[in-house]
Amino acid sequence: MRNVRTMGPGSLSSFLKVVLDVAWVLLGLITGALLILLVVAIFIPMTNLNITVSSGGDGRQLPLTRGLLVFGVGALTAYFGGFMLILQGLRKIFRTLTAGDPFHPDNVRRLRQIGLTLALVTGGVWVAQGFVAARLAPGIMDPQGFGELLTPIFSVLIVFVLAEVFREGARLRRESELTI
Repeated sequence: MRNVRTMGPGSLSSFLKVVLDVAWVLLGLITGALLILLVVAIFIPMTNLNITVSSGGDGRQLPLTRGLLVFGVGALTAYFGGFMLILQGLRKIFRTLTAGDPFHPDNVRRLRQIGLTLALVTGGVWVAQGFVAARLAPGIMDPQGFGELLTPIFSVLIVFVLAEVFREGARLRRESELTI
């Protein structure tokens, strides 16, 4: 691994930037399709449609209402849209890595935005799953406990710590540029 360049043109970071670009476009297509479906869900007739809610072998049929459909598609749209925002920030960070400038001052703001978005997406999923478990599938689906939040909370904290590391790196770079 010593011969693998991690920054600059033709490096591992430039390859990962391309991967992030492709993933961002795919998420954009998925989010766009979900937005169209969300608008259509507001207007389509909703008569005699059921949804089966199950966990393992047990299942219960519930009527598929417009509110339920809009909630589900809206939640998915927000989920994928949130990850699009995270990927957008990562793409910009990797653009600076490819340029050989990892401690660009904007990367601190980008990392903080990524951390905040990740926290909001995680919280939204937790609340939505709790709502579904309590209102739509009581006894079939269990709400997430606090234990399921440990890994996402840890990830968010790591992103915020990395933002501070980048802030300190940018400060040191500014100081070294002022040194004659």
